[in-house]
Amino acid sequence: MAWVLWDVVDGKGGPVVFAEEKRRLVRGSESREGLLELELKGLMVFSASNSVLIICKDAAGIAGNIFAFGLFVSPAHTFRRIIRNYATEEFSGLPYIYALLNCLICTWYGSPIVSSDNILVMTVNSVGAVFQLVYITLFIIYAEKSKKVRMLGLLAAVCGLIAIIVFGSLQITDAATRRLVVGLLSCASLISMFASPLFIINLVIQTRSVEFMPFYLSLSTFLMSTSFLLYGIFNFDPFVYVPNGVGTILGIVQLVLYFYYKDSSKEDSREPLLVSYE
Repeated sequence: MAWVLWDVVDGKGGPVVFAEEKRRLVRGSESREGLLELELKGLMVFSASNSVLIICKDAAGIAGNIFAFGLFVSPAHTFRRIIRNYATEEFSGLPYIYALLNCLICTWYGSPIVSSDNILVMTVNSVGAVFQLVYITLFIIYAEKSKKVRMLGLLAAVCGLIAIIVFGSLQITDAATRRLVVGLLSCASLISMFASPLFIINLVIQTRSVEFMPFYLSLSTFLMSTSFLLYGIFNFDPFVYVPNGVGTILGIVQLVLYFYYKDSSKEDSREPLLVSYE
């Protein structure tokens, strides 16, 4: 360091120590140490904040998986009736086809190949896909011949569409672009699924009865959507929080309508002609 300079004016060539220069360099050293200390503190704060976000994200995702289970088992009562009567009666199999397609697209989006930080999205939708396959299989077994053929055709179409989406997205070499494309498909699929109860909402308003809108189904929809809304926010993923934000709003609307019209509903045990869920 330049603490020692040579005096060439008096010709002696002796070393001259400049105290001011030394103090300046010491101050500079202390300043660098202070900056380093601030940087370390900043890293610690950032690390702590990041840990909190991860914990909150995981907690919201786990809660969403639990609440989604309520949605997945909601058609069980319908299929007990179908099995008991050996007929699908007037029930429609389309909701389960749509739900299967949605679950498969979202499973692919949550897979590490597309997005490495959405494992809980993959788990909930893969479980949902298994449930939908079981329901579709039971529907095909107990449906009349024309419905069987139609359901088998729709199931084949879903498998073909998923194969196209998977194969096509794998051809995209850029990971960010692949995530964008699959994320948009996932977002559109989720919004369409969350919008499906609009028919039931309109029916409730027209009939002034909540007979066709089970409370626990609406509650599960609201809780699951809210959980994944928070999960998406904590994970900074618009492809998760945007559609689930829509689902949360629709869930609130269903709950409000339920409590508004529940006293005017007829007390009978008829089941809805169309059973749908997200």
